[in-house]
Amino acid sequence: MTGPEATGPEATGLEITVLAASGGTGLELTRQALARGHRVVAIARTPGRIAVPDSPHLLKVAADVRDADGIAAALRGRAIVVSGLGVARREKAGALTAGARAVTQARPDRVVWLGAFGTGASAPATSRLNRALLRLLGDQIADKVTADTAVLDAGGTVFHAGMLSDGPLSPARRTTGLRDAPKTLLPARISRATVAAAMLDEAENPAHAGAIAVPLPR
Repeated sequence: MTGPEATGPEATGLEITVLAASGGTGLELTRQALARGHRVVAIARTPGRIAVPDSPHLLKVAADVRDADGIAAALRGRAIVVSGLGVARREKAGALTAGARAVTQARPDRVVWLGAFGTGASAPATSRLNRALLRLLGDQIADKVTADTAVLDAGGTVFHAGMLSDGPLSPARRTTGLRDAPKTLLPARISRATVAAAMLDEAENPAHAGAIAVPLPR
C-alpha cells in the first residue's frame, strides 16, 4: 500500500471490501469509498486494471470468484463487502452465484450486492416489454436470481438498478424499497456513479438489510 493519498478526507472510516473492483461499478465503488475516507480492499482478477491512484488506504488483491479457495482467502475476515460484480454476455453463467456463495460463506457483517431491476423479485414490478428484453440475457438471468437469493437469505442488501450508464452522480438521487419503486415501461437509466453512492450509503448505514433496494436518479 504505497503511493499518494487519495483525494478526500483522511481514511478514518470503515474498511470496505469491493468485489469486482476493476469493472465499471466496482471502480466507482472504490473511488467513492476512498473519497469518503474509508479504507478499501479492492478485489479483482487482474488488480492492475483497478484504475485508481495508489493510496495508503487502498489494498489491491488478486482473486477470481470462480476460484473458491482464492476468493475465500481474499474475503476472510472482511466485515463489509460491497459487490460490483457483473457478467458480460460472452462469459459463461455462474460467476454471480459463485461470488455470492463465496461472500456469504465468509460471513461478513454486511453485504451490499448489485442486481438488475426486472429480474427475480423485481420482475413483477416491471413491464412485459422490459422482461422480454431481459430474457435476451438467457441463462445469465437464472445466475442473477440465484446470487440475489443467496445474499438476501444471508441478510444482505441487493440493489436492483435500471440500465447503467457512465454519466455523473445525480444530485437528486434517492433509494427506495421495492414496494415503492415507480412503475414504468422501462426502468430509469441510472449512472454507475449514482448506484455506487447508494450502495455505499447502505454499507455505512444499513436501511434495507435482507431486502431489495432500488436506486433512483431522482
